Amino acid sequence: MKRSIQVKESSLKDHYRKGEEIELTISDIAEKDQCFGRLENGTGVLVRGMLAVNDTVRATVTKVRSAYLEAVLDELLVPSPDRAEPECAVFGVCGGCKWMHVRYDAQLRYKKKKVQDALFHLGGVQNVSVQPVLPAPATTHYRNKVEFSCSSKRYLLPDELKQTVLEKPKSFALGFHAPGNYEKVLDIETCCLAKGSMNKALAATREFAVRKGLSPYAARDHEGYLRNLALRYSEEQGMLMVNLVTSWHDASLMEAYREHMLASMGEQPMTIVNNVTTRKNTVAVGEEEYAVHGDGFIQERLGDLIFRISANSFFQTNTRQAEILYSGILDMARLRPDDTVYDLYCGTGTITLYLARLCRRAVGIEIVESSLDDAADNARCNGIGNVSFYKSDLKDFHSLLDTLEAYGFPRVIVTDPPRAGMHPKALKTMVRLQPETIVYVSCNPANLARDSKDILAAGYSLTEVQPVDMFPHTSHIETLACFRRKV
Repeated sequence: MKRSIQVKESSLKDHYRKGEEIELTISDIAEKDQCFGRLENGTGVLVRGMLAVNDTVRATVTKVRSAYLEAVLDELLVPSPDRAEPECAVFGVCGGCKWMHVRYDAQLRYKKKKVQDALFHLGGVQNVSVQPVLPAPATTHYRNKVEFSCSSKRYLLPDELKQTVLEKPKSFALGFHAPGNYEKVLDIETCCLAKGSMNKALAATREFAVRKGLSPYAARDHEGYLRNLALRYSEEQGMLMVNLVTSWHDASLMEAYREHMLASMGEQPMTIVNNVTTRKNTVAVGEEEYAVHGDGFIQERLGDLIFRISANSFFQTNTRQAEILYSGILDMARLRPDDTVYDLYCGTGTITLYLARLCRRAVGIEIVESSLDDAADNARCNGIGNVSFYKSDLKDFHSLLDTLEAYGFPRVIVTDPPRAGMHPKALKTMVRLQPETIVYVSCNPANLARDSKDILAAGYSLTEVQPVDMFPHTSHIETLACFRRKV
């Protein structure tokens, strides 16, 4: 008890040192791959590592802050009942499925609490009930899009660091970037979240690249040919899109790649495109695109609507959960036949077209031109004529108001911003329109909480919060939040 009082009344730096070993039980999740627990004297500790709530661990202090400690996991002493055996062979090294060591029912509990804590602590939202997370029907092989990176610097696994002779060369890798390292790539054989045909295409592409001696991209030097392999899959068609991202276009090489993929993939329906970029980054988006095989796009069905998806367009990554998400949007929107509704950050128009069937006019706003082209095509393919799409950075949303005035006052606005949340100018314009209902589709609870504070201050109540798990085995959670204007 004496030590506890001393720690609270004096600086933690008087009592703890970097490198000191501590033992504690994890009580909560935190951000940035960390979990939280307290020492017996009440001192808070953020521990980095693959942890679960109720794990008892030994850790080493890495930083002594004024109000808490930071530490890194050394040893799991007593495992939590929430733990499960990870399916992935490179779990803990790959930065993707960071929660695969946690039972799925526990993941859902963690995610609900994550939304609750963000709204309460960051948004100051009181007395709102967060519904249980809607679970995904499949927890593996659910992604319809996976992006692999190519690098001249392969990330070595812990066991490889002990080897004098490596089975794989260090100068080529096709897989995922090592966490926190933009240069090195972890060579991946199989991804547990990807479809089987995607893993087959990954293996075939690696075989082709190695056989042809294709130079992998070196990010620091900005040299090399092969940059990314981006794969998409249509549940409706069973069609695979293979998008090879390179630094330049080589028509004869692409023809050889086409022949190799057709021979390697058997009966798998497929379209192949080559995106070309000269940018000094590792993003799998090209400035030019060449159709190597097929039409260069795939189609997907959500509900009774068909959507065209091109290589660089946004589309929800979990097809089956997207239907559940969009059904939730419709439930919250409560559309009337004479409504005008705005869909901000509309992407390829998936939400816009869902809304259009139940209202007089739906207006989608988006900055990515290829997405807007797909949105217009999607409207035509589905025979939906009461939609309009506009290209605009949402921070300039206010400049469109005179044009949009012809469609009437929006009684409902749906906003589906990127992970960074809404641009402050876009949010200001949205609440200035004073729609009766705002449905906020969030992929980041912290920024939902931040934006909620401003929406509530503009005269709204937060009436419903429904998390939807689009990304099992990760910390990410999609959330629907419904705001109603106070009368």
